Amino acid sequence: MGRASQRVYRYMEKTLKVLMIGSDRKLFESNSAVSERMKEYGTLTEELHIIVFSLKSMGLKPKQLGKNIWIYPTNSVTSLLKPFDAARIGKKIVFDRKFVRGESVITTQDPFESGWAGLKVKKRWRLPLEVQVHTDPSSPYFSGFLNNIRKMIARTVLAKADSVRDVKTLPIYVDKEKIENEPIKFDLHARYPWHFIILTVSRLVSEKNLGLALEILALVRQRFPDTGLVMVGSGPEEKVLKLKVKSLKLEGAVGFAGWQNELGSYYKTANAFLQTSLFEGYGLSLVEAGLSGLPVVTTPVGIAQELEHGSDVYIYPATRPDLFSESIIELIESNQKRENLRFNLKKTLESKLLSKEQYLSRLKENWENTAKKIK
Repeated sequence: MGRASQRVYRYMEKTLKVLMIGSDRKLFESNSAVSERMKEYGTLTEELHIIVFSLKSMGLKPKQLGKNIWIYPTNSVTSLLKPFDAARIGKKIVFDRKFVRGESVITTQDPFESGWAGLKVKKRWRLPLEVQVHTDPSSPYFSGFLNNIRKMIARTVLAKADSVRDVKTLPIYVDKEKIENEPIKFDLHARYPWHFIILTVSRLVSEKNLGLALEILALVRQRFPDTGLVMVGSGPEEKVLKLKVKSLKLEGAVGFAGWQNELGSYYKTANAFLQTSLFEGYGLSLVEAGLSGLPVVTTPVGIAQELEHGSDVYIYPATRPDLFSESIIELIESNQKRENLRFNLKKTLESKLLSKEQYLSRLKENWENTAKKIK
């Protein structure tokens, strides 16, 4: 049997049963990016069962995503009960679907609430547990009452996990061709009155440090007042950020675009991408922006730590809004510097990204190796 035939045959061997626990409710949206990704994962397994943290008030119902893929909302009465409900549902799935030790694995989206639920299922049925890590719980910025509790949970979960998968062992799959070929449906410059548009794409939460983006904008506008900022995303910090817009006298200079499923037009018609996060597990938005051809200015987090300052991106500490603003002013003044960053970042990212075949092959290998870790 030739090598190509062996690869095809390997993908046809679908004896794995996988129980996944996470919180991405976009799985319930038809044709969402995450639901399409799960369909790809389903090609690697005999059965893929996905439990999603949700509240009963959301009205979500169990759904069959594909012929061998099922999604189960926890439909919890309160957020506190989500991990308990996920563990209960997971234990029942393992029993009802006859998960076999050596051919089954539990994988969780994080080492926190979903990791705790996965650990409970592991203990009940003695199945191996893979824990995904997308956030660094040891970061000094991962703080606050709730995150301190999560740190304690993570220590226990990671100590008892049979394997840990983070972006260093298996980078996130990014569909390079889809991003590059996504059509432009509108131009930000037709929606907003600014000559130079800075873009941020993230959840509006404290760890994204978006107040820094507003401070940077205020400094840039002292030199170039026709500069504006578009924030794509939603979250609990929106009201705080809007108050800061007023305090910095940036009314009319910031656009809150809300959550968007299609980002191509934002990435491809803005002038620069800004990432101000205090920590990132990977930094998918930065990668999407770079592949779309945007020059990037960022804090030293996630994949930015693997990029070269001054060549691929501009990288500055979160404590130096002055350096951020100076670099953006540089990009406004110099078309050549924008073009250099655009070209170099795109080339570097393309060299780092896995193909879909490589990614799926490594993912399946991880699951198979974890499934064998029975005690």
